[in-house]
Formats: sequence, C-alpha cells, structure tokens
Amino acid sequence: MCFQIPTITTTRKPCITHCRQRNPNNLRTLPMSTNTLLSFSIGLWNCQSAVNKADFITSITSHSRLNLMALTETWIKPEDNATPAALSNNFSFSHSPRLTGRGGGTGLLISNDWKFNPLPSLSINSSFESHSATITHPLKIHFIVVYRPPGPLGNFVEELDVLLSNFPEDGTPLVMLGDFNIHLDKPQAADFHTLLASFDLKRVLTTATHKSGNQLDLIYTRHCSTDHVLVTPLHTSDHFLLTLNLNMVPDTTHTPTHVTFRRNLRSLSPSRLSAMVSSLLPSPEQLSSLDVNRATDTFCSTLTSCLDTVCPLSSRPARTTSSAPWLSDVLREYRSKLRAAERVWRKSQNPTDLNVYRSLLSSFSANASTAKRTYYHNKINNSPNSRMLFKTFSSLLCPPPPPPSSTLTADDFATFFINKITNLSAQFATPQTVKHILPANIHSFSSFSPLSEAEVSKLILSNHPTTCPLDPIPSHLLQAISPAVVPALTHIVNTSLHTGVFPSTFKQARITPLLKKPTLNPTLLENYRPVSLLPFIAKTLERVVFNQVSAFLTQNNLLDSNQSGFRSGHSTETALLSVVEALRLARAASKSSILILLDLSAAFDMVNHQILLSTLLENGISGTARQWFESYLSDRSFKVSWRGEVSKSQHLATGVPQGSVLGPLLFSVYMASLGSVIQKHGFSYHCYADDTQLYLSFHPDDPTIAARISACLTDISCWMTDHHLQLNLAKTELLVVSTNPSLYQNFTIQLGSSTITPSKTARNLGVVIDDKLNFSDHIAKTARSCRFALYNIRKIRP
Repeated sequence: MCFQIPTITTTRKPCITHCRQRNPNNLRTLPMSTNTLLSFSIGLWNCQSAVNKADFITSITSHSRLNLMALTETWIKPEDNATPAALSNNFSFSHSPRLTGRGGGTGLLISNDWKFNPLPSLSINSSFESHSATITHPLKIHFIVVYRPPGPLGNFVEELDVLLSNFPEDGTPLVMLGDFNIHLDKPQAADFHTLLASFDLKRVLTTATHKSGNQLDLIYTRHCSTDHVLVTPLHTSDHFLLTLNLNMVPDTTHTPTHVTFRRNLRSLSPSRLSAMVSSLLPSPEQLSSLDVNRATDTFCSTLTSCLDTVCPLSSRPARTTSSAPWLSDVLREYRSKLRAAERVWRKSQNPTDLNVYRSLLSSFSANASTAKRTYYHNKINNSPNSRMLFKTFSSLLCPPPPPPSSTLTADDFATFFINKITNLSAQFATPQTVKHILPANIHSFSSFSPLSEAEVSKLILSNHPTTCPLDPIPSHLLQAISPAVVPALTHIVNTSLHTGVFPSTFKQARITPLLKKPTLNPTLLENYRPVSLLPFIAKTLERVVFNQVSAFLTQNNLLDSNQSGFRSGHSTETALLSVVEALRLARAASKSSILILLDLSAAFDMVNHQILLSTLLENGISGTARQWFESYLSDRSFKVSWRGEVSKSQHLATGVPQGSVLGPLLFSVYMASLGSVIQKHGFSYHCYADDTQLYLSFHPDDPTIAARISACLTDISCWMTDHHLQLNLAKTELLVVSTNPSLYQNFTIQLGSSTITPSKTARNLGVVIDDKLNFSDHIAKTARSCRFALYNIRKIRP
C-alpha cells in the first residue's frame, strides 16, 4: 500500500554575507604621550686636522648616521675655503678657526635636515677655543664644542664660567662637548667639577678616549638623557670617535612636511604638447574679439592646462641632500658591507671584528676619495669653457651660504622691501602736473610698428630661456613648440602695441631674497638683496618695445653719450678707461684732479612715474607709445618667495622693474638731464647705470676748487630731490690726485649735516684707484686674491 506524504515547499532567501569595510571618516588623531622622546645621534672627534680628512669625516658621519658631529683641532685656517666646502657635502658646516698660529679650530658638522643659527663669539677666551650654535629644528637645543690645549688650567675655569653664563637655564637642552685635556682624577680638576655641577651639567660616562688610555674627550649634557654611548678607535687620529644618542622631549607643535611639486619633463614629448596646444589655442581671429588682457589670460591658461594634461605635477617629500655624483654602485655595495661589519662588531664587541670593521672603513674611505678625485679630474679636464671650469672650482672652494633663518617669513621680507621704498619716497613732495604739450622742434615717436610672425619667432628663439614661477610653461618648452604659439603670441604683441595697453598678467614680479655676503647675519632683513623674476613672455614683449624705442633715441642723439651702462659696445671697462685716461692726461699736463664718486640709495626703485612719463614726452615719445609706457608702469606689484611660501601681494607706486628689459633704458632716460647740471660747473662725468663719476682738472694753485665742488654737489643734490632720488652723501667718495703735494688745499666739503673728506683710495666699479694713479693698492689686493685662490686650488688638485 502506498501512502502519499504531503510536503510543504517554501522559498528561502539566500544568506547574504555583508563585508564590513573601514570608514576612514571615523579615524581620529590619537594624542601624543607627553613622555614620548625624540632620539638623535651625535658624535665627537678630535680629528687632528680636517684639511686632508674632509672626505673621511663626511663619510664616517654619514656611515654612522649622525645628525651632528662636533670636531676639535680642525686646523682650518681663516683663509681656507676649500676644506669647509668639502665638509659641506650633504651637511652644513659651522666653524670657528684659530685666528693666529697653527692648529686649533672647532666646528659642528650638522645634518641638512636640521636648522640652526650659529652664535657669535660669546666671550673672549685665552685658555680655550669654542664654537656655539643653537639648533632650531626639529627642536631647540644649544651645542658648545670646546678645545683646550694641553697645559696648566690658568684662567680656564673662570672663562668657561663666563661662557656658560650666556646660556640661561630656561629648560632648553644644552650639550657641551670637546677635547678638554683635563685628567679628571687629578686634584686640579676639582674646580672644574664644581663649576659644571653648578650649571647642572652631567658628564656622559665613557671608556678611555685616547690611545694613551686617558679620558680627554668629554661630553656634558643638561635637560636631556643619553644612551648607546660608543667609543670607536679610528686609524687617522690618536683620539677615538665618541657617538651616542640624545633623548629629549619633542616640541608638541606640528611641523608640516616640506613637499615639492615637480614635472617629469624628461619624459615629455614636445611634439605631443605642440599638437595639443595647436588644437586648443584660439586662433588669432578668435582672439581678436577679446581685449589684450583677456587674450593674454586665455593664452597663458591654455598653455598651462595643456602642460598639466600632458605632464601633470607630482608631489614628493622635499629632499634636503642630493646623492654624491661620484658615488657608484660599487661604492654603495662596499658601504653596505661596511655597515654590516659595523653591526657585527657592535653586537659582539670582539677585537677581531673591530679590526675587520676598521680595515673596511679605511678601504672605503680610500676608495671614496679616489672616486671623488677621479670625478672632478674628469670634470675639470672636460670643461667646455672657462665659465664651467670656474663654476666647478667655486663649488669646491666656496662653502655654501648659511641656512636661511627659520624666524623670517615671506611677508617679513615683503613688508621690509616695500617700507624701505615708502620711507624714502615720503621725503619728497608730489611733483607738479606737467601739461602734455609736445615741442614742435624735436622728432616724434607716437606709435609702434607691428611685427610679423617671423620677427616674433626670431625673438622667442634668440632669447635665453630663463624661467620663473610666473611662466605658464617652462621657457625652453615654449621655444620648442614656438610654431604652435607664434600666431597667437604675435596677435597679443601687436594688439598691445596698437592699443597702448600692457597686459595686467605681466605686471607682477616674483622676488627672491638673496644674502648679500655669506659672512653676513642671515637673521637680519637688511642683509638681503631682492632679486626680481619676470615672465619670459613679458620680457619678449618688452624687447619688442626696447628695440624700437632705443633705435629712435639713438638716431636722434637723445641718450647720454657718457652713459656706459646697458649699451652695446660699452661696459665697466669703457667707463673706467674714460675716467682714468682723463686723470692721466691731466697729470701729464702738470694739473691736479678731483674725482667724486656719487652713491644713490635704491635708485631704480625710486624713479617717479609721473616725472619719467614727462621726460619721455620731452624726448618726443607721445601718443600711443607714451600711453603704452603709462600702462606698463601702472598697477605693478610683487610677491616674495621664501622657503616654499609666497607673501601677500605688495603694490608698487614708484620705480622701474628690476630684472626687466626696459628698466635700464628708462632709468638712463630718467637720468639724462643730470649731465647738463654737472657740466654747468665745468666738471666732466661718466656714468655706469646709477654709478656717477665726476672729475675736474685744475692748476694746483687754484684757490676756487673747493667752492666749485661744493656748488656742484649742491646743485646735484637739488636735482636729485626734484627727481625724487636720494643722494647718499655718507657713501660718496672724494679722491684728490695732486701733482704738487706741497701745495696743500683743504678739500673737505660740508653739505648740510654731511661732511665729505678726501681719501687716499676710492673703489670705483670694482677697481681701487689711488691718489698716485699707480694702482698699487688694487694690484696688491688682486695679488692677495690670487694667492688665496691658488692656496685653495692646491688643496683640490687631482
């Protein structure tokens, strides 16, 4: 019998497993523990002359991965630039040499990742030498490196007390280290121990630091702890290398990582970029419907967008050091073996492993020196021209400038530069408005001639491809794709010339502050010189105007024939020869001479636009041409670039743009009328840019010369005031070339509150001229410079 069993059928939903994912929005920043420590590696070594061990010192510092190496007995003389330059390879070297005698010298080799300020000599010591610096990043810490020569203590304890008193106990970590040449177990060291204890300085315990078994190299710390103290014998000195870790509480303020943005231009195909620009760039017919400002903006934005598409920007952490060019793959492999041998020795502390490590270290140092010598030997021998040769010498002989001050910002520089000009301009009254009436008896230049595409193309290709951050694309790329951009660029140039409007995009400059001399204090704003950078296309447009205006001024003899600056066929040599030859001829004719060198304060920045435009009108530049110059000078601004940041924009109400093509020409036109003021008093003159040389020859017994000088300088000062220029009488020099010294005349000139006194020598355009015209001072100075250069070149000979 069969039974039917009922069944119930259901549809069951399949089980779906949901994969849980992390939600980055739920992440939160964990607070850093207040007792977290930062650890840095430092070293101390009495190198007993760094002059011939620079490569070894930098190699052992890099190999030991030290952030700072303190050196004593560097034996670097004050005139030696080659050794500091060699030590500055991938490091910053701060040093105090022994000023007299042989030996001595203390310094700090500091990682380029650190920022620091060298401290001036804090006290005058006769018993020891020292060098101090304050690290400002990644945290603040003072370092003092000391070298005391062997012998009685003398005033050492008292002078060290004065030095340490300059570092208040404000919680900032302090490390004092060096070769003290003190036997700590002797009774004479009791006062030394007491002094350091009073400053809360604790000694880092080490084994013997000298091959004789004595502890002469000492390290003292305050407000920081140490560990991993190692003493390593080296084959190149009687003193051993001391290394240790410093542990300190970090600064809780976050320091952003420096990031650079770069394009891989090497992989860029100019033909691909040119094709894209040709397809996207509006035609001249389409641009004709736009005014010159909108056409320029469209042109620049199209170039930038095409470059971003073909070769986009990529970000990467900024690298503070570059790889040594002579470091080959073989040396890198050798260095890896050296580091492995060091780890084995540090782990085992076996004398056999130490000997292996020292042997590899000696071999690596010799191989690295040989590789570096070979690299520079080939580079010097294969230099294509003298410019590249001396650039190579300079990189070897001159240490890099000190690191930029971390306390200064881009806005600090911008404010300082604009305030300097504003304060000088405030001394002058607003010039009277001049009626624009063109004299009928002079030639006129009222409009510019348009350019063909071939002429614009020639200008683009003939100019040096300098690039600044304001360029839409690098200048060498613009030259490479010039056939694609010349039609549009020709339209923009001709439209600007026809309408008398200079594109607003080109009116902004980018300023880079540069330290005037490496020896100056980098924390003072007045020690920096502003270097102005302008777009390449803007300078191309300026060159079009320059060629036409300068041709007009030259043809009509409107430029000062005694101006050698910025003129073809003229230079500082022509300016010097003109003046010196006139003085020599006067001396041959038994006449005495006076040479006056005028100095102006910020001359290019002080040019008044209203006075300049009136001067251009007086010279026949009118109509659209004058309107173009008015547009070119108005509404200009600048920003300062400093350490990766850009300042706020600052408006410029005066001055001609420095770094521009037209600036020097406009300044020459502005100064041209000064010549008639000088010649009115019987003086001759010659100029180079803003450097003006006045000279007058006379019979030795002429009693009116002093009065004539005073009258001439008074009129010059009045002319300067009328033209809003500041004559710096404090830096104005006066030289008397007398044929009869027995006939004494007082040529001291009093102008207002300033006194100009004759001197025996005067520096004129880089040449020292003396009152005998035999150039003995200049020859001696040149000979000293040559000896100095040869002394340093001797150190880098292959």
